[in-house]
Amino acid sequence: MKPLFTFIFLMISYLSFSQFSISGKITDEANINLEAVAVSLFDTNKKFIKASVTNLEGEFIIQNIPQGNYFLKITSLGFKNYDTKVFPLTANKNFGAIQLQTSSEKLDEVVIKTEKPLVEVLADKTVFNVQNTINAAGDSGFDLLRKAPGVVVDNNENLIVEGKTGVLFYIDGKPSILRGEDLVNFLKTLQSSDIGSIEIITQPSSKYDAEGNAGIINIVLKRDKSLGTNGSVTSGYTQGDFARFNNSVSFNNRKKKTSLYGSLSNGTGSSFGFLNLNRTQNNTNFNAKSETVFDYNRTNARFGFDYYANATSTFGIIVSGNFSDNFSATDSRTPITPQGQTQPNNVLVAESDTDSKVYNLYTNINYTFDNKKGTSFTTDIDFGKYKSDRENLQPNFYFNGDESQVLSENTFYIISPTTINLFTVKADYEQNFLKGKLSFGVKFSKINTINDFDFFNVNNGQNQIDNTRSNDFDYDENINAAYINFNRKYKKLNFQLGLRVENTSSEGELTSTQANNNNIVKRNYTDFFPSGGITYAPNRKNSWALNYSRRIQRPNYQNLNPFEYRIDELSFRKGNPFLQPQYTNNLKLSHTYNYRLTTSLSYSLISDLFAQITEAQGNDQNFINVRNVANQRVINLGVSYPSKFTNWWSYYISINASRNIFEATNPDFVGISQNTLSFYAQNTFKLPNDYRFEISGWFSSPSIWGGTYRTNSLGSLNLAVQKKFLDDKLNVRIGVDDVLFTSPWSGTTQFGDLFIDGSGGSDSRQFKINLTYNFGRNEIKKARNRDTGLEDEKDRI
Repeated sequence: MKPLFTFIFLMISYLSFSQFSISGKITDEANINLEAVAVSLFDTNKKFIKASVTNLEGEFIIQNIPQGNYFLKITSLGFKNYDTKVFPLTANKNFGAIQLQTSSEKLDEVVIKTEKPLVEVLADKTVFNVQNTINAAGDSGFDLLRKAPGVVVDNNENLIVEGKTGVLFYIDGKPSILRGEDLVNFLKTLQSSDIGSIEIITQPSSKYDAEGNAGIINIVLKRDKSLGTNGSVTSGYTQGDFARFNNSVSFNNRKKKTSLYGSLSNGTGSSFGFLNLNRTQNNTNFNAKSETVFDYNRTNARFGFDYYANATSTFGIIVSGNFSDNFSATDSRTPITPQGQTQPNNVLVAESDTDSKVYNLYTNINYTFDNKKGTSFTTDIDFGKYKSDRENLQPNFYFNGDESQVLSENTFYIISPTTINLFTVKADYEQNFLKGKLSFGVKFSKINTINDFDFFNVNNGQNQIDNTRSNDFDYDENINAAYINFNRKYKKLNFQLGLRVENTSSEGELTSTQANNNNIVKRNYTDFFPSGGITYAPNRKNSWALNYSRRIQRPNYQNLNPFEYRIDELSFRKGNPFLQPQYTNNLKLSHTYNYRLTTSLSYSLISDLFAQITEAQGNDQNFINVRNVANQRVINLGVSYPSKFTNWWSYYISINASRNIFEATNPDFVGISQNTLSFYAQNTFKLPNDYRFEISGWFSSPSIWGGTYRTNSLGSLNLAVQKKFLDDKLNVRIGVDDVLFTSPWSGTTQFGDLFIDGSGGSDSRQFKINLTYNFGRNEIKKARNRDTGLEDEKDRI
C-alpha cells in the first residue's frame, strides 16, 4: 500500500510542477508567414499569463507554462483578432499553422512592452522618436530638427521639408503663433529631455489650419503612463567654442479624478557664429566679414491640470511661458575696393551690441466630451501675450586703406520693443456618419501687434533721436475659419475628403514723420482649401496612398513691418507691408511595403513665392527684403527605410531627391533651377554590458536657399554612446556633433546688378555629456494632449 501511495504522490507532484511549452505558426490567407504577430496566453479567468511574438518564419513559442486550462489571443495590425478555444495543457502543445483573416478595422492596442523604433513611417505622418536617439542628449528642440528625417535646416535657420519652406509648427497638437527668429529662439529653449517625438505631417487634412506650405511639424512633449507620481531630472554640459549648460525637471501626478503635470527647463551659455558677404556693387567690392558671440539664458515652463468630471467629460487648463535674456556682440570689417584695384580705398570697422529680452505667456482653457461610441466634442479658449524688448548700439568707423587713420565715425542706438496680443476660440465636433466619420469645426482668432522703432544718432555720448528714421507700426489681424471633413473605410479602400474656408481681415498702420505711400495697408480676402486622399491596401505587405491639399503661407509679422534693422551702416534689413501670402497646391503618391519601406513622389506648385532678396540702395548701401518675385515648382522623390541587420544593429535611412524650379515674376529676379539630394542615416548598436553606440549624419547637395541663394554641399557626422545605471533610472549619454565640421554653408546670389558671394556658420562641432535620472513609478497613465488654436498664430511672430 505504501509503494502505491508513494507512486500516486509522485505522479501528482509531477503533474503539478511540470512545465510545458506552446508553439505554432501564424500565416495569412495566402499562407505567407507573418512576422511580429502578438500571441498572448490567458487562463479561463481571462488572466494574462505570458506573451510571445512571431519571428521571421511566423513561428512562436511560449515556454515554462504549468499544467492548466488556457486559451490564446492572437493580434496583428491589418488582421482580425483570433482567439483559440480553451484547451487543457498536460504536455507540450503545437497548434501547427493558424491562419489570420484580413481586416480593415483598426486593432485595439496590443499590450506588449517593446522598444519604439527610431522612426515610424505611418500613413499620414512620419514620427521621429527622440528618446531613441542617443545623440539627442543635450540638444535643444531646434537642434533636433536638424536630425529629423526629411528635414533640412538652411543657412538662415529656415526649415525645408520635401524641398519646400513654410512649415507650420505645433506643440502637442496645438499650432504655434511664433515665427522666424522668435520661433527659432523658442525652440532653442526646449530641451531634448522634454521632447518625446517629432511628427512630420506633409499632407494635413482640412481639420488642421491651412497655414504652412510644406505641411506641419508637431513637437510632442513627453508624457508618462496608471495612477501615481513620477518624473525626471536632467542636467547636461556642451562644449563648442564656449561652454553651455542645460537643465530640466518634469513631473506627472495622476489620480482617478485629476491629473497635474508640468516641466521646467533652462539653457544658458555662449555660442559663436560667423558671416561673410563679399558683394560687388557699382563697380566696387565690399568684402564684409563678421564674427558674433551670443550669450543667452533661456527658460521654458509648462504646467497643466485636467479634471475628469465623469467617464465622458474632461476639463483642463494649460499655462506655458517662455523667457529669454540674450546678448550678442558682433565685430565686422569691410574693406571697400574699387574694381581693378588690389588695395582698398577705405575700410569700415563696425561693432554691434544687441541686448534683447523676450517674454511669452500663454493660457489655454479646454473641455472635451467623448462618449466612447464615436461622438466627441472639444472646445478651446486661448489667451497669449508676447513681448520683446530690444536695444542695439552700433558704432561705425571708417579708416583709410591701411587702417592707420580714422576718416569718420557714425554711431547709432536703436530701441525696438514689440508687443503682440493674441486671442483664439475653436470648437471641433465628430460623429459616426454613413459608416464613416464626419467632423466639422470653427475657429476665430484675433492678433494685435504693437511695434515701436526709435532711432538715435549718438554724438559725444548723447543720444539724439532721428525722427526721419523713427516710426511706429501697428498691425491687427482677424482670421475666421470653418471646416468639414469625412473619412470612411470600404473593404481595402480608405478615403478622406475635406474643405476648409478661411477669411482674413488685416490692417497695418505706419506712423512716422516721413511722407509714405504705405502708411495704412488694409486687406480682406477669403480662401478655400480643399483636401482629400485615398489609400488602398491590396494585402498586408503593400499600401498605396494618393493625397491632395491646398495651403497658404501668410507673411511673418516682422516681414510686414517696414522698420529698418541695421547690420552695419552699409547693410540693413527692412520689412515689406505689401507682401502677399503665398499659396501651394500639393499632390503626393506614396507606397509602403511591409510597414517599413516607404517611397513617395510629390509635386508642388507655389505661387507668389516669398524670396529673401538683397537689393542695392545708392552707391554703397544694400538691404535685405522679402518680396513676392517668383513661382516655384517642386518635384520630390522620397525613400525611407527603418530596419535591423541583427538584433544588436538597427538602422534608419531617409533620402529625398528634389528638383526646384523658380520662374521669375519680377524682371530683376533671374529664374533658376536646381536638383538637390538630401540624406539622413542613423545606425544604433547594442553592445555588451548594456552599452549603446550610435553613428548618425545628414548631407545636402547644392541647393537653393530663400529663392535666390545657390548654396554648396553641407552635412554633419555625429557620434554618441549611452550607458544606464541604478536599474535603468540613471541614463548617461556622451556625444560629439559635426565631427568633421562640414555644416557651415557657402553660396552666391544675384538680384539686378548686385552680386554676393557669401558663407557662414556656427561652432557646430560640439562635445556633449548629459545625465538623466528618472524617479517615481515607471508606468503612469498618459496625460492628455490638447489640440488648441493659439499656436497657429504663435508661429507667425
